[in-house]
Amino acid sequence: MHSAEHILNQAMVRKFDCGRCFSAHVNEKKSKCDYHFVRALTNDETKEVEAAVNEAVSACLDVTEEMVSRENAKHTFNLTRLPEGAETIRIVHIGDYDSCPCIGEHVDNTSEIGEFRIISQDCNAGVLRIRYKLGAPK
Repeated sequence: MHSAEHILNQAMVRKFDCGRCFSAHVNEKKSKCDYHFVRALTNDETKEVEAAVNEAVSACLDVTEEMVSRENAKHTFNLTRLPEGAETIRIVHIGDYDSCPCIGEHVDNTSEIGEFRIISQDCNAGVLRIRYKLGAPK
C-alpha cells in the first residue's frame, strides 16, 4: 500500500502538476490520499490515473533507498513533513518513476504491489480525496 501511495503521488504530479498528497492514511485493506485540488476527477481522469499507476506497477521497478544529507535533499525534495533535527534523510526510489523522502516500509519490487484500483474520490473545500485498494499481486 505504501509503495502504491508513492506511485499514485507521482501519477498525480505528472498528470495534474498538483504536488504530492499533503495527507495520507495507509491501511492494509484500503488507503486514502488528499491533494490540494479544485475539483473532483472526471471518470476518464480517474481511469487515466489508475492506468498510470498500474503501468508503473506492472513495469516491475526495483524499490531502493539511499541516505542523503538534509542539506543535499532540500535542493530536490519538499522536506516540510519531516521532523526537524534529522540530518540524514532516507530517499526511496521506485525505479526511475519516483523518488521522495520516506520512513515507511516498502516492497522490493513493484511486481509485489498488485492491481491498483481507485474505489472513490471526491473534492470538498479544495481537497481532492482519493481512496484506493490493491488486488493480489500477480
